[in-house]
Amino acid sequence: MENFSSFQEELMPYLVEYGLELIGAVAILIVGLVVAKWVGKRVERQMDKSERFDPTITPIFVKATKILVIAVTILAVLNKFGVETASLIAVLGTIGLAIGLALQGTLSNIASGMMLLILRPFNVGDAVDIGSTSGVVDEIGLFVTEMHTFDNIAITMPNSKVWGTEIKNYSSNDKRRVDMEFGIAYDDDMDKAMNIVSEVLSADDRVLDEPEPLIAVSNLGDSAVGIRVRPWTETANAWPLRYALTKRIKERFDEEDISFPFPQRDIHLFKENG
Repeated sequence: MENFSSFQEELMPYLVEYGLELIGAVAILIVGLVVAKWVGKRVERQMDKSERFDPTITPIFVKATKILVIAVTILAVLNKFGVETASLIAVLGTIGLAIGLALQGTLSNIASGMMLLILRPFNVGDAVDIGSTSGVVDEIGLFVTEMHTFDNIAITMPNSKVWGTEIKNYSSNDKRRVDMEFGIAYDDDMDKAMNIVSEVLSADDRVLDEPEPLIAVSNLGDSAVGIRVRPWTETANAWPLRYALTKRIKERFDEEDISFPFPQRDIHLFKENG
């Protein structure tokens, strides 16, 4: 009996000490899980309110935030039990580096996809030039960007290639300038031709008054006088307007006897006295 009492007296301090540490560790773990859930909801709410973030990327950020908070919580729990977290972090860092090197290409695509989804150089449905590829964007994913060309050929591009090249977005601005060039003969009246073009532009409601259209003599070519025409229109009307104006200006030039000269060259022959 005395031995049991003595053993109990010796064991009790350890039970109290480690019991309190266990309770503290459990409390830290519970608090960490609650905080991770709360922070995840806050991040999700803020990203849903922001127009800069695509809905595709929201779950990824929420999950990454939760994992980060839980990881910090687990390290705090291990530290509570006297585990050397510094060495553990170093080991995890080494493993992460090895995995990163092994998946370098994949991680590059993911990082590029995140940048595309956050900075939004283009949206789904935009007409774009990406390097030497032109088309309409169908989907922006974490690994690849899917699009189709204007003749409806499907294209899948790795995000690292998309992010690492020049991007032209034809749909991002609400106004577009339509650049056209017409050639008239040297014998034709330049002012008359320019007035005809001005009348054609004024008759089309798709041509904007501001910015003011440009109609000017651009160059004196080998066989024609160049007339540069640059009206502005809403982006959706750019190509339909170009086609319509080209047809209508040709018709009006024919009606007013303004000619479109064919390339020509004068050749002078000299006969040598033999």
